[in-house]
Amino acid sequence: MTSPSASLPRESQAERSRRLAGVLARVVDGDQEAFAELYDETSPLVHGTALRVLRDPDLAAELTQDVMVEIWRTAGRFDPARGSVLAWVATMGHRRAIDLVRSVQAARERDTTIGIQSYERPHDEVAETVVSNEERDRVAGCLGSLSELQREAVMSAYYGGRTYREVAETTGAALPTIKSRIRDGLLRLRDCLGVSS
Repeated sequence: MTSPSASLPRESQAERSRRLAGVLARVVDGDQEAFAELYDETSPLVHGTALRVLRDPDLAAELTQDVMVEIWRTAGRFDPARGSVLAWVATMGHRRAIDLVRSVQAARERDTTIGIQSYERPHDEVAETVVSNEERDRVAGCLGSLSELQREAVMSAYYGGRTYREVAETTGAALPTIKSRIRDGLLRLRDCLGVSS
């Protein structure tokens, strides 16, 4: 006995391209059902592309969501004369993933440069020690103003040297929850310390 899908003719690449171009045209008109169809058909392609570049499932999933939102917002920019919908979507995902890699790399290089500069020996070690002690006391006081969950997440990440994912695994909380706790905690610390954004 054959399955019902086995009796259906397979869609050719050209037919699929035409069908997706029609779906995207409906997305341009604000058709949410068309977007859901486009999402189901193209998001695995975006995720796979992002995962190959980023090699991090969480970042790839986050980037996939960002790209799909961008597709919803910019669907009218698609030009069928320049390629298929699948090529447009894959290119968008690939470019965003490369941009993210470059951004992370630039941040690491900046942190390394700043770190090297901060290890230069101070001219007046006594004055630097006094200032450092006062700042440490201020930071400790402000850390006390955080909720216990925020304090634990911030301390683990910034003083324990753990990544957000490691903090999530240690505490048993979801990664987005840990990111929120750290972000909110850092905002409260900034306000407490009087640091301008």
